[in-house]
Formats: sequence, structure tokens, C-alpha cells
Amino acid sequence: MPTRRRAALILAALLVLALASFWTALAAGSIPIAARDVLAALSGQDTPSADIVRELRLPRALAGFACGGLLALAGALMQVLLRNPLADPYILGVSGGAGVCALLAILLGLPALGVNGLAFVGAFGAMLLVFGLAHGDGSWTQMRLLLTGVIVAAGCGALISLMLAIAPEDRLRGMLFWLTGDLGQSGSSWPPLLALAITLALAMPAARELNLLARGAMQAQSLGVAVNRLRHAIFLLASLATAASVTTAGSIGFIGLIVPHLVRLAAGNDQRLLLPASALAGGALLLLADTLARTVIAPQQLPVGVLTALIGVPVFLLLLSRQPR
Repeated sequence: MPTRRRAALILAALLVLALASFWTALAAGSIPIAARDVLAALSGQDTPSADIVRELRLPRALAGFACGGLLALAGALMQVLLRNPLADPYILGVSGGAGVCALLAILLGLPALGVNGLAFVGAFGAMLLVFGLAHGDGSWTQMRLLLTGVIVAAGCGALISLMLAIAPEDRLRGMLFWLTGDLGQSGSSWPPLLALAITLALAMPAARELNLLARGAMQAQSLGVAVNRLRHAIFLLASLATAASVTTAGSIGFIGLIVPHLVRLAAGNDQRLLLPASALAGGALLLLADTLARTVIAPQQLPVGVLTALIGVPVFLLLLSRQPR
């Protein structure tokens, strides 16, 4: 089968999966909604369940798809940048910085807008701190960047533990839900959707250079790739994508680490296919996990980050066990 045809089939299959996940997110919940009522609500008709679809589930589904896509895309970029299969969007401390400021906002009793705003400030501040410390005197290696990010993340983790220890009981549940991911407070869906579109639009033209960088910096540089500039662009792009997701939905683990691996097992390591396929697969996975989080013990909700791990770990292990040694 020709490579282009295979790539088109993979993207089409992932698009169908994403649409099915999106439809499930609109129809399922503590109040199940029939297919005809979902269509009527989306077409603008007034039905008894129209407000549930348009005001509650549609914005949440759009935000969930965008956040999942951002995390998977950022994870794919980080794994190329660091040439480390264990790299994920949170490895360089962006999530830790967002967590420190978000939990501080919750402790202070700020509204959702204040929590999201401070979370973005913390994520952006952690990104600048890691970049500045890792860059140092101008030399920047993958190991130096990785170690700097891990140390900053560890420091943020210590501050988060301290705030959880001193938090009053009435704030503790909200803080824990934020740390494990919560799309219930996502608010507007257009910021993460816009961030996903911009990240993809900026990353795709560099896909060929990313393929060369994945083989090694020396080889990429010998073939004409501006390695330092490309590394800076990848770090900035992946960090901002992670910040947009964390600001919207809190810290949702696993997706940025495992989804790029799953896509590589199915589609190979060509970044021209891997990047858009990871975005589609990550969005679909987070949508399915959030739907389960809303319905398993409805009307109560589970932390969506727990569900992403419970869904993805056995799938990844099953696929990995079927690969030749």
C-alpha cells in the first residue's frame, strides 16, 4: 500500500474515532439524550434537552478534545526535542508552575477566571525559568534542559505538597480535582481550540526538519537544519501548548506520554503523520475518558486523569506485547 494512502487511511480512521467520541460525549451523561435530540440541539432547534447539549456538554467536549490534542502534540514534540521516550509535556516543569499558582488561587478563594489566569502565569513563568537556567552561557544540551526541567518540577511539587498540607478542608477537594484534571470548570472552549490550531499550523511546516532532528543533532545540522533555532522553537511551542491545556483543564497525565507512542506503533515515526495523528488520538482519548468520568458514578464525577491512565495503560501494553522484539 502506498505510503500516502496508508497515511490518509490512518488519519481518516482517527478522525472517525474523534467524531464518534465527540458524539458520545454529547449523548451520554447522567441524563442520556437520544440521537435525534442531539441533532436537533446542534441544528438550533429548541428541545427539552437543547440547553444541556449546547450550554453544558458541547463546550466541555470541545475543550476536552482541544486539551487532549494539545497534550499529545506537546508530548510528541518533547520526545523529539529531548530524544527521550519518557519525555512528556510536564517533564520540564510547566505543569508544576501552573499547579503552584492555580492552587494558590484556590486557597485565596479566587473565581475560576482567576484560577485559570494565575495557572497560565505560573506555566509561562516556569517555562521562562527553565529556558533561562538551561540556556546558561549559551550552550544548551538535551541533558541540561532535561535536568533543569526535572529540578524545577521537583521544586514546584514540593510547594504543591505544602499547600495541600495547609489547605482547609473545604478547599482541598477542589485542589485535588485540579491536580488530577477537571474539565467541569473549563469555561470557554475557544482558547484551547485556537491554541491547538496555532500549534499544529506552526509545527507542520517544520515536520521534515523534526524528522532529521530525531536522528541526531549532528546529522540534522550536516543536512542544513538550524538545530539551535529549531530546538528553541520546539521548546516554546510545546510549552505554550501545555500551558494552554493545563490552564483549561488542570493537570491531566498520561496522554502526552503514551499517545505519541501508540501512534508510532501504528503509523511509524514520520512527523508529518505523527503530529496530526497524535492530536486526533489525544483528543479522542480525553473525550472518552471525560465521558466515563461523568457517567460511571453519575451524578458524581471522577478525576479525568485517573480515567486516562486506566484506559490507556492496558491498550498500550497490549499493543506493545504484539510488536516483534
